[in-house]
Amino acid sequence: MKVLWLVSLTLPAAALACGLPATQVGGGWLTGQLRALQAAPGKPELTVGSVEAHLDRPRAGCADGVAYAVLPGGSMADFTAFLRADPPDLVHIWGTEYAAAQAMQQAATALGIPTLVGVQGVMRDCAAHLCDGVPGRYLTSCWAQRLIDRAVPGALLDQSQARFDALAQSEAAVLAGAAHVTGRTGFDRRAVAELAPHARYWPCNETLRPAFYGGVRWQKHDFSTAPTLLLPQGNYPLKNLHTALRALPTVLQRWPEATLCVAGWPPLDKGPLLRPVIDWMFPYQRYCKALAAQLGVSEHLRYTGPLQAEAMRQAYLDADVFLLPSFSENSPNSLGEAMLLGAPCVASKVGGIPDLLDSGVEGLLYHPAGDADALATALCAVLSAPDHGAALGAAAHARAARTHDPVANAATLVGIYRGILHEHGHGEVPPQ
Repeated sequence: MKVLWLVSLTLPAAALACGLPATQVGGGWLTGQLRALQAAPGKPELTVGSVEAHLDRPRAGCADGVAYAVLPGGSMADFTAFLRADPPDLVHIWGTEYAAAQAMQQAATALGIPTLVGVQGVMRDCAAHLCDGVPGRYLTSCWAQRLIDRAVPGALLDQSQARFDALAQSEAAVLAGAAHVTGRTGFDRRAVAELAPHARYWPCNETLRPAFYGGVRWQKHDFSTAPTLLLPQGNYPLKNLHTALRALPTVLQRWPEATLCVAGWPPLDKGPLLRPVIDWMFPYQRYCKALAAQLGVSEHLRYTGPLQAEAMRQAYLDADVFLLPSFSENSPNSLGEAMLLGAPCVASKVGGIPDLLDSGVEGLLYHPAGDADALATALCAVLSAPDHGAALGAAAHARAARTHDPVANAATLVGIYRGILHEHGHGEVPPQ
């Protein structure tokens, strides 16, 4: 059974095998999924492909029994030539929204190769809620901002909205042409039922990054007046840093030295001369900075910068509560990682999150996502519990260990591949 993966980014292992520079932060949960599949009984002969437009020629390599291919072009013609050179039995496209996904799907379909499309986020929902709760004056840009953005990209929200809308359209086009789709939650299953009613849906959970399995788990902290709240991302409004900021004053009334720690890039600051221009080009960061100052919480906000897996693991362990207030999520890997480590979790009740965490048993969910009072109430409930959320964290760990079990998930994925090939007359044994 020969399977080709198409992924939206070049994995570190692929870059190394193909002689390309590897970024220090990258690969994410796909690395865990790949490692688990390599160890699975009946594993396929696997090639992992990606597209890097800056390359002058294709690159190929092999490591640990996996073939890697990095292509300079992602058009239907490029993929048709690639597939003809060494035809796989099945193509698995990870993600629905990037441009190469539709081109690969069209090429594989034209050659009669069965294709499985994997849903990651649900982009139509992300696009619908991208800028929820942000005042209108931050949502539009002028011609001068757009001109600067072409030369030195910023983060203009109307441009971001246009990109997300385009991603949602790409997702709809890919799903419209899909015969087989895999996902993980009732949320994405409902989206597939609407966007691809003819497709067969195959459930399969994700395996997370290897660093989050085993080792020391979260322990109850004696934080006194200084608890740490960890938010995994705050760079764009969908992740809802602004509601977390509005909830912080209520937390500070009871714990006056509390810190909201945001894992990711801080707002850019290149000194007093460039600061006004940067603020102008990064309206969401400008809004959050102004909101924090207005609320008097600026001194309680800390950005970590980008974190590799081990550093992110430590950030979860150091936090007193993991916080995920997003306006839209499908099956967020950050929540799975926090749960695997047994950290107490507070999250918005949106998308697929309720499928991953039983509120009141494995963490607390609040609703609606933009309700700062509801968020503050949930945070205070965990922090004021006699065990500081340890029981919630223990139950979360047990749940996540089942959801993200590498052995079970790899076996399910192999079964899906065999089932699809059986349906297409390749003689494979269908999954049990």
